[in-house]
Amino acid sequence: MRWRERAFAALLFVSLAIGIVSLATLLVTMIVRGAPRLDLRLIENFPSSTPSLAGAQSAIFGTIWIISIVALTVVPVGIGAAIYLEEYADRSRWWNRLIELNIQNLAAVPSIVYGILGLAFFARGPLGLGPTVLAAALTLSLLVLPIVTIAGREAIRAVPDSIRQASLALGATKWQTVRRQVLPAAVPGIATGSILALSRAIGEAAPLTMLGALTFVQFNPDGPLSAFTALPIQIFAWISRPQEEFRTLAAAAIVVLLALLLLMNAAAIWIRDRSRQRW
Repeated sequence: MRWRERAFAALLFVSLAIGIVSLATLLVTMIVRGAPRLDLRLIENFPSSTPSLAGAQSAIFGTIWIISIVALTVVPVGIGAAIYLEEYADRSRWWNRLIELNIQNLAAVPSIVYGILGLAFFARGPLGLGPTVLAAALTLSLLVLPIVTIAGREAIRAVPDSIRQASLALGATKWQTVRRQVLPAAVPGIATGSILALSRAIGEAAPLTMLGALTFVQFNPDGPLSAFTALPIQIFAWISRPQEEFRTLAAAAIVVLLALLLLMNAAAIWIRDRSRQRW
């Protein structure tokens, strides 16, 4: 039987090595290809039909606007849903089980479907917001809301019941127990799940394409109802151009996007390690 354990461990190591080598190859390829345009022009300039003058400032600011509104929307709603389902919901009721099942299914729905929903409801439907920052942020919020809710539930569930029972035994109410004992203890898991969900939202292009995001914007968004572009959309537009210089620009923009993702993931790791508690 020991050889089976060794074979299984070797299979896991090969899987890990494939993932690391693939990621390293992608990073090195993009850095080498985009190195000639990894300069201040990429951040200071707006898109242009001349490759040497083109930059991604409007796309960077559009991405920051969108992800800020997504965070303000999805974190309180997702954590609130997680608290209700884990602490207050009666699991013997059919509607609560139906809500749980739907949240799990929604986490696996392709992002393009959320783009169609956002186009039909936020951009052209009842809300009629058009292809604006707010419509894009609400669409991406729907995309990552199930992920935040599931991560929040797992973090709350990991808090030992003895903490709740001790708090209730000392006379605290249910809400006081949740607010003062359970939530602080669940912060590492909630923060990690929320930031990883936002990291997914920042790299999504398909829903924004469905909403009709602009690909050539020579101004920065000035509010939630402003027209916008975003880094994934800008990268897609540059890759589609025939000139080789635009592909170099796309590689440089990919490096900037990856840097933003790594910063967010580093923040998640820092918050998790700083707030970790051992039971």
